Amino acid sequence: MQTVRQLDALRGAVATWRAAGERVALVPTMGALHDGHMALVEAARRAAQRVVVSIFVNPKQFGPNEDLAKYPRKELADTRMLTAAGVDLLWLPPVEVIYPEGFATNISISGISEVLDGAHRPGHFDGVATVVAKLFNQVRPDIALFGEKDWQQLAVIRRLTTDLDLDIEIQGVPTQREDDGLALSSRNAYLIPEERAQAVALPRALGLAERTIAKGGDPEAALAQARETLIAAGFEVDYVVLADAETLSEPIEGRAMRLLAAARLGGTRLIDNIPVAMAE
Repeated sequence: MQTVRQLDALRGAVATWRAAGERVALVPTMGALHDGHMALVEAARRAAQRVVVSIFVNPKQFGPNEDLAKYPRKELADTRMLTAAGVDLLWLPPVEVIYPEGFATNISISGISEVLDGAHRPGHFDGVATVVAKLFNQVRPDIALFGEKDWQQLAVIRRLTTDLDLDIEIQGVPTQREDDGLALSSRNAYLIPEERAQAVALPRALGLAERTIAKGGDPEAALAQARETLIAAGFEVDYVVLADAETLSEPIEGRAMRLLAAARLGGTRLIDNIPVAMAE
């Protein structure tokens, strides 16, 4: 696996693959890799002849009181995992390559980025959209893969790609979970053992709400019960909502729906989401 930190070297490698007629996949990450990221890599290897993984802890998507400084950074361990997984190139740019002196561009996507996490983390999705647009332009992949755990992020990136006429296929990869159902996340490492035991309440509360709604139960009552369950488990709830799976607006009869939640346990903010089964 090549490890590249400068843009000319990245573009040279990709140009060589292009000249050979090879399809290129990109898996953008912020590092601290786990089995969820490896599922993205596996899907990328099935989708293309060449796989690029980027690791960049993007300062523009962290708010002033968020965990940028303590976000886990594990470059050596990440490199070993990616090498073992057969990744072709690790794109590991320093901040000054992504945001050189004088950088003044911001990409803002209205509507879909303003609700849910966008409302609780102002500016977050501007930072996501801006860095993803940079990565797309740097790597110029045929396909890019993102985890469905960050469902709103995936929806924002799909909107970005459509609106800017980017010739890139966006593929979502199902959420990877621990044996007890907790969604894999780099931030799970922040949980102390007691919190880790409590954290399983999040996927369980969503699962119960989904079953209730899928059977024709009252959605508002199901959402209220999920919130109460999380509060009883020690969470501070940001939101638990039922939304249109594509637009994240109010559900529309006959269209796919998604249950989404974000809640804090101690100092750790966890997110999760699941699809709602459509009635036969």
